[in-house]
Amino acid sequence: MEFVLHRAYFKEGTNGTLFCSGTFLCHTIELPWNNNKGNLSCIPEGTYEIMTRFSKRFQNHLLVKGVSNRRLILFHPANDALKELEGCIAPITYLSGIGKGTQSRPVMQKLLSLVHQAQDRKEPILLTIKSQNYEHCRTL
Repeated sequence: MEFVLHRAYFKEGTNGTLFCSGTFLCHTIELPWNNNKGNLSCIPEGTYEIMTRFSKRFQNHLLVKGVSNRRLILFHPANDALKELEGCIAPITYLSGIGKGTQSRPVMQKLLSLVHQAQDRKEPILLTIKSQNYEHCRTL
């Protein structure tokens, strides 16, 4: 299973759109790009392995493995990137601004369900992060 995250970068935060098998799944929020600095930046574009994880703080959530010079990059619920994230990715149902959204917990459960199903099928679970580039879009 492969998730593809298309990002749009802003100085106030990073907004994304997450797809699974070409189908829209949810929006995401992250910190702005700050040269991959720990706790201050979203992670670099690339392809990463995803696995399930549990902690007291976030309960069931996802771990993004293999991020260069970073550790404990998670998918977990949050609605304000600057206040609630330290380099992690938050799935959200609705974007409400740059780096802000609503209803993170319900879509996190949906994401976890998809990952658990893929694990049951013994499939590798990958996340590919790409930049959205609107410079080449034409006005019709």
